[in-house]
Amino acid sequence: MKLKNTFSLGLIFFLFSNYVFLDKEVNVYTSRHYDSDAKLYEDFTKESGIKVNIISARGKALIERLRSEGENSPADILITVDSGNLWKVQDYGLFRSIKSSLINSVVPKNYRGENDEWIALAKRARVIFYNKNKYSYEDLKKLSYEDLDSREWQNKLAIRSSNNLYNQSLVASLISRYGEKYTENWAKGLVKNFARKPQGNDRAQIIAVANNEADLAIANSYYLGLMLSGKKGEKQLSAGKKVNILFPSQEKNGAHINISGAGILKSAKNYENAIKFLEFMISEKAQKHLVENTYEYPINSKVKPSPLIAQFGLKFKEDSIKVSEFGKYNSAALKLMDRVGWQ
Repeated sequence: MKLKNTFSLGLIFFLFSNYVFLDKEVNVYTSRHYDSDAKLYEDFTKESGIKVNIISARGKALIERLRSEGENSPADILITVDSGNLWKVQDYGLFRSIKSSLINSVVPKNYRGENDEWIALAKRARVIFYNKNKYSYEDLKKLSYEDLDSREWQNKLAIRSSNNLYNQSLVASLISRYGEKYTENWAKGLVKNFARKPQGNDRAQIIAVANNEADLAIANSYYLGLMLSGKKGEKQLSAGKKVNILFPSQEKNGAHINISGAGILKSAKNYENAIKFLEFMISEKAQKHLVENTYEYPINSKVKPSPLIAQFGLKFKEDSIKVSEFGKYNSAALKLMDRVGWQ
């Protein structure tokens, strides 16, 4: 009888514990396309007992889906790239404040949205690339974004099209600092210096420099990490070895920094689980995994970047503009880029 009762209690405990486990979940909409992120979600579930349900799509599609679903959305968290996207979701009134002293202690205020409605999970530096066989660091060390409209660089610059959100945010940052008149004059000069019609992704701009199709390129640093990792094939690995990163003049405003980040939806049914998920994502363990697989810069200051990126410089000046400004001036940036003929 005693054995039977013990077995019954054990069965009840097993069923109860599994019921609780299955009842604990967090629903994440994400536009991040890294397979390595799945390992992070698995680790979070192992540590917390909270199941992570993922819906993956492009950022624009997810934002439209959230607007359509409204209060009935099953989403607890939106993860996306570029603070402009996060600002837009906040402007639609879809986020709620993230209440966590831990998050506030790790994520600097200029990498959080207004009212702490979204946060950075990783940083992305938009930098200048040059061919190591053509220039030295000493040749270019005083170069800034603001100098790239100079006639010295006529027909020498490779950059993506104006419909690229990274470029829109760069222009928005200049509008925030200098105003539209200055930024428009700068952009006119920049367009005159294009080595070719804007085409391809960020890696295509880096390859253009490696192949001497352009002297300089503007692209995100983590793309070079991907190329040097060998994950994109031998040709891109070879191209990556020919270029170097220049962090825009440390004597001026420094490097433009954007983010990949996340916010909790007002519709969230699992708010506490969502907080735990975000706290895990900025932990040292998660940040180390993230930067070693995506080559972004960590938001947690206790974690170092991947060696593939750290070799180009661990310390550089980051532009101090709040990343929330990029969304605020996105519409003005788009119109300005159109006016100057940035295709």
